[in-house]
Amino acid sequence: MIPAQAYQELRRWQQKMQAAPGPLDRLTRGVQVRLNALLPEKLHQAITATIKQMVRGVLFGSTHLTRRPLLEGSLAEREEIVRTRIRRYRHVAVVEGAATGAAGFFVGLTDFPLLLGIKLKLLFDVAALYGYDVQDYTERLYLLHVFQLAFSSQHTRNLTYQRLAHWDEYRQSLPPDAADFDWRTFQQEYRDYIDLAKLAQLIPFIGAAVGAVANYRLLEQLGETAMNCYRMRYFGAMSIEEATGAQ
Repeated sequence: MIPAQAYQELRRWQQKMQAAPGPLDRLTRGVQVRLNALLPEKLHQAITATIKQMVRGVLFGSTHLTRRPLLEGSLAEREEIVRTRIRRYRHVAVVEGAATGAAGFFVGLTDFPLLLGIKLKLLFDVAALYGYDVQDYTERLYLLHVFQLAFSSQHTRNLTYQRLAHWDEYRQSLPPDAADFDWRTFQQEYRDYIDLAKLAQLIPFIGAAVGAVANYRLLEQLGETAMNCYRMRYFGAMSIEEATGAQ
């Protein structure tokens, strides 16, 4: 795909990311807020702590698993590899979702951490293929924001998008320690976003099909979000004429 085509795709995606929450978005968010209010505070704290440790374990403990940044290649060449990598991870997620969904309730529960690890490893690879070194602490926080953008309500998506769109400025205000990240909002948005699809995976007889389809769509969405986030950085230093006229 030539840069002009990628730029047009990026512009359409940016419009979607900046759209105002619609009636269904507001209704869904209202229901989720009320449901979260019914849960005991200790349960919220326990869930937040669990997701925090899971994400931090992968995001900040996988230096040895991280490939070196790709320093050569055009945007088209990089994105061809990225798309291949997304398909590979998507296939792994589909097989994993089908297997855990078919195995019953208790095994199905293991899908959550397994899928989370697959998603985060995909983000590591995408970042490297676009030429970014995720051994840099701020680049790993960038990935965390990409993840949040992919799996959150439109309300939170608007805010997260603005942070990513102005990353060079926003990174100056990042906390010096990942412990200061807003993990509670992160886990609530992620949990609320995937709850319905993933809970259906635990239902006997249909769990395998639901798990495969849900994981396919979640990886597809994450891949699209990651590609467009890195396109923003690629085109950020270019004029509109350069972006739309480059071949």
